Amino acid sequence: MTVLFGIKNCDTVRKARRWLEAHDIAFTFHDLRSDGLTQEQVARWIDALGWEVVLNKRSTSWKTIDPSRRENLDADSAKALLVELPTLIKRPVLEYDGAVHVGFKADTYHAIFQ
Repeated sequence: MTVLFGIKNCDTVRKARRWLEAHDIAFTFHDLRSDGLTQEQVARWIDALGWEVVLNKRSTSWKTIDPSRRENLDADSAKALLVELPTLIKRPVLEYDGAVHVGFKADTYHAIFQ
């Protein structure tokens, strides 16, 4: 099963969705805001990629976090933070064939699904 995690109004997520649809790849879209997120999902992504990859420090939400909390992050505190503020997740997150991928580039998706 292919699952694309993201936020409906994110441009990069829209590009990924359009790419999947154009290539007739069946997928389920999971909206991080409206559908929520579990500790287990975030832990799976962090275990696969590392919290530094999953966390988007360029997010506008990142700037709203207390500096002491930002400076003292580790894998466990990052998991809690990402569940609390899913807009901090680098988007989109793609789960396919037991692997986790973050971000969207057409060439990368082509390689994943060939």
